[in-house]
Amino acid sequence: MPAAEELANAYRECERITWSQARNFAYGIRLLPSAKRRGLATVYAFARRIDDIGDGDLPAPVKLQQLEQARQDIAHPSARHADPVLIALADTAGQFPQLQLEAFGELIDGCVADVRGTRYDTFDDLLRYCRCVAGSIGRLSLGIFGYQDPQAPALADTLGLALQLTNILRDVREDYQNGRVYLPAEDLKKFDCRLDGDTGPHEPEAVMPEFGRLVEFEVDRARGLYATGMGLLPLLDRRSAACTGAMAGIYRRLLERIAAQPTSVLRGRVSLPAREKAAVAVRALSGRIR
Repeated sequence: MPAAEELANAYRECERITWSQARNFAYGIRLLPSAKRRGLATVYAFARRIDDIGDGDLPAPVKLQQLEQARQDIAHPSARHADPVLIALADTAGQFPQLQLEAFGELIDGCVADVRGTRYDTFDDLLRYCRCVAGSIGRLSLGIFGYQDPQAPALADTLGLALQLTNILRDVREDYQNGRVYLPAEDLKKFDCRLDGDTGPHEPEAVMPEFGRLVEFEVDRARGLYATGMGLLPLLDRRSAACTGAMAGIYRRLLERIAAQPTSVLRGRVSLPAREKAAVAVRALSGRIR
């Protein structure tokens, strides 16, 4: 068992990672009381480690090896005593009995698919991937929040799907440049659309109206997922609902910004200014996001 100072330092490291790298999630996580804030920051820090392996520059075999090491770490987080994130993760698992660390295994499965260059033929195929990389985080977060209603895990999973589909739309250009296409092949075919990595002139909507219609189609799907997933909020305590509402609210605004200019994602990453994110967090804390 780690000493109190070592444990405090481990949690501080997880919070440092979260505040510096969780550009959108940090607004919600900061709304939690201290124990849950530390716990969710720890979940994020380990999830970030997994993501960084998948998105890094190492050769694919090395990435796969490191992802398998992360899978072993989930089973025995207290075994690597010098690792502050794992020290905090082991303590968090002890504090929050509803936290199921096995869900990290699904995130790892999704990252393995990324490393192998998996593409998705149908929307159902994409949903399975999204459940791995984002639904899992929704369910892990729920383990920190705590819940009683048996519907809560499915709603957390659905909300995670909504956030991930928003991410996919936002990052279409960047993902393609990294050799990844997440939009289902059947949808690309339906709208007679292709991704060729060339954004064309400064007004790509004049060149690719089909792509704009494809984005609108996916936006409507994401809206439906948000409408269902936000049903989780009334099942949570006030501060956990505020955290969830802030994170989901930021991504939902991002989705609507994409919807207003569907082909803007071909020119670069769409984002919200910090003041708008902060305003969403304030609204969530006051209970005005549902």
